[in-house]
Amino acid sequence: MDKKKLNIVVVSAGSLPLAYKIRDIYGSSATIHCKEEGENTTPIHTLDETVKTLFPVSDVLIFIGALGICVRSIAPYIRDKYVDPAVICIDSTGKHVVSVLSGHIGGANSLTETLAVALGAEPVITTQSDNQGFWALDTLADRFGWTQKVIVREEVSASSMNQCIAAFVNGKPTALLLDIRTHETDYIEKSCPAHVDIYYRLSDIDFNRYDLLLAISPFIHPEIPIPSIIYIPPVLHLGIGCKKGVTGTARLAEQITETLQAHRLYPEALADVSSIDLKKEEPVLQQYTSEYLHRPFITYPADVLDAVNVPNPSDKVKQTTQSYSISEAAALHRADDGILLLEKQKGKCGECNDFTYAVAIPKALLRQGHIEIVGAGPGDPDLISIRGRRMLEKADLILYAGSLVPKELTFCAKKGATVRSSADMNLDEQFALMKDFYDKGLFVVRLHTGDPCIYGAIQEQMAFFDQYRMSYHITPGISSFQAAAAALRSQFTIPEKVQTIILTRGEGRTPMLEKEHLHKLAASQSTMCIFLSAGIADQVQAELLQHYAPETPVAACYKLTWPDERIYRGELKDLARIVKDNKLTLTTLLVVGDAIDNRKGLSRLYADEFKHLFRK
Repeated sequence: MDKKKLNIVVVSAGSLPLAYKIRDIYGSSATIHCKEEGENTTPIHTLDETVKTLFPVSDVLIFIGALGICVRSIAPYIRDKYVDPAVICIDSTGKHVVSVLSGHIGGANSLTETLAVALGAEPVITTQSDNQGFWALDTLADRFGWTQKVIVREEVSASSMNQCIAAFVNGKPTALLLDIRTHETDYIEKSCPAHVDIYYRLSDIDFNRYDLLLAISPFIHPEIPIPSIIYIPPVLHLGIGCKKGVTGTARLAEQITETLQAHRLYPEALADVSSIDLKKEEPVLQQYTSEYLHRPFITYPADVLDAVNVPNPSDKVKQTTQSYSISEAAALHRADDGILLLEKQKGKCGECNDFTYAVAIPKALLRQGHIEIVGAGPGDPDLISIRGRRMLEKADLILYAGSLVPKELTFCAKKGATVRSSADMNLDEQFALMKDFYDKGLFVVRLHTGDPCIYGAIQEQMAFFDQYRMSYHITPGISSFQAAAAALRSQFTIPEKVQTIILTRGEGRTPMLEKEHLHKLAASQSTMCIFLSAGIADQVQAELLQHYAPETPVAACYKLTWPDERIYRGELKDLARIVKDNKLTLTTLLVVGDAIDNRKGLSRLYADEFKHLFRK
């Protein structure tokens, strides 16, 4: 906002303090115009002359006064929402901020919200889409950095946007095509209005059912028989190489554009251009990226590109550049080892082939199957991470460990999602279910208790995913040992007392390595958190007593953070009895060590004599 020219027209001098407050917010970009002389204000001779002068040169025009005066003043000069300034009217008492003109395109609606918060006023916005909670279709492209195309009756026309917006805000049946996945499309999917149906493939859409198509895609689709708005996100990466000193930027740009369109890729979907360091100063590439594409130009060392596996390596290129590939390698590397949508193409600026180019897209953006292994936390649904919650909200399948994870964690699943407990399933059945959803290009969440990397039994699952070259990722979670420290109100590391936390288990059906037997780990006198061992409490107690004193504090923590959480404190010599008397079995964590309830020992971090970067 501070880069825009903002003019404030004050109808009455009594409103100058309000104008000063607004100017304080926006600084030098704001100019105050008032009939009465004031501090650093521009005088108004007549209101009509002032508005006539300011309207065509302002980005934002703020009136402080009656709404009727504002409307009558600007009426003769209103032309089109694509060129008119944002106009806002604030009453003289500062109680209401009204968006008058160019609510979306000019940004009056968002500025009204901002000013209302700053002034402690009530925002007044009458735009139908805002009041219904719908997306503002005419500003989505600017908001997310996309390019926008409006197609009505097979013609591209900016004026056709109003027709599409009218259909949308009036609740006409709308199809939404999301054939890539980004943070922005996740937001769009999550905030989708009820009259909009989401599709991931164009071929699945029955156009006879819809009055409007919205598409977020870098791909050019065949003719669409209904009015459409196509939003083109910059998600493609162009790799390029050329002979030294080649000229003919216009011809180079023309050939690349034609080839992209022939392969049904929008040129507007290019996010950047990349090459080898040898071409960093090549004029034709610099001119192409800065003057034709208006995109960044990035170069990489030869050894970086030479390490990229490409489908079309060249011995000749290797001899010249020390890399077997430039265009394909640069595109793939920039796309984070992505997928080539356009393999190496040869182009001519002159008489012979003198440049090559290729296009890649990051794998994560494609609407392919994906599995997210999510840590559910210790039990309380509020203790799952924000990312973990987002994963659950967009999942097509949630497969959760039903014997360990509260079902309440799955209540945020989106409409139509499949939610299944794995408690009664063996490993093969779990794999089959996940792969079935994955092969359909759907999003799977495998929900594990605590942090999945601690006794989460995910290794065999990842081996399966690796075997079938499936896309997967891990979202960590809060472990029950962290929940135990919080519940016990204890710091598990104590200065000059204990600086190590051991996470382990007793020897049950799964054998322990000789070097990891409890009595050997106990020799360190660390804070020990023992998982999955309530059933062998006698054995655990006997081994720990070989090194810990009988009076060492212990805690048996059952279902930490669940509604029926129970915690039993005592001494190590009584650990087995505590477990048996209270019938503790599954979901019990045993904590042993002097750190429990300890309040002695001070950290030197905040000592006055301890100086560091932030405290001299």
